[in-house]
Amino acid sequence: MVNDEGYSATVDRATGLDDPVGESLRGRHAHLARRLGRAAVYLPEVSTFAAVGADPDAQTWADLAHLLGRGAVADMFSSTALPPADWEPVLVLDGRQMIGAGRPDHPRDERDAEVIELGADSVPEMLDLVARTRPGPFWPRTHELGTYLGIREHGTLVAMAGERLRPPGWTEISAVCTAPEARGKGYAARLIRTLVARIAARGERPFLHAVETNTGAIALYEKLGFRTRTHVTFRAFRTP
Repeated sequence: MVNDEGYSATVDRATGLDDPVGESLRGRHAHLARRLGRAAVYLPEVSTFAAVGADPDAQTWADLAHLLGRGAVADMFSSTALPPADWEPVLVLDGRQMIGAGRPDHPRDERDAEVIELGADSVPEMLDLVARTRPGPFWPRTHELGTYLGIREHGTLVAMAGERLRPPGWTEISAVCTAPEARGKGYAARLIRTLVARIAARGERPFLHAVETNTGAIALYEKLGFRTRTHVTFRAFRTP
């Protein structure tokens, strides 16, 4: 469990998490970005997330609309910037951003050997699992954002988690999901522990996001040493 002193020190160094999408697109994920002026989006089939920076002007919103095309969805993630009035709201969800101040203190589970890395050849299975469990947006090339891990039962992928946004010094854990028939076996916790250990080994810190109504997931993250840094609102809009 993370102590309060360690958590507070981590919060002090977490200002880069205020714009995790923009920080990722400008840095570790620049090779997966399309840009026009101050607007940036991920390549198609990687992610729908978009960034406009702080205090975007009318030209920045116009540039974002040009990048996405007419009638497309701009997933602004946790950005507090609001587009012009002719952009149609399509999603508003209350959520929270949680950070881990260090590696959680857990005894080694011998079953951790069952955790496997998932690559391009596993994409059909990953998409099927996401369709069944709906952990959040996941596309055919989302696995290119970072390392994705899974657990199989009798050859079938039944649990998954991976790395998504990558602002400097941080790695987001995302797509945490378990098939209904495999729940209650601790698979999600096992995958998160493994990812946290890998992130810490790189000298980075883990963070994640959760929808407020997903109280079970939030309770699990807290048990694994994550604490709420800030409450956010996830928003998406349709371009005019």
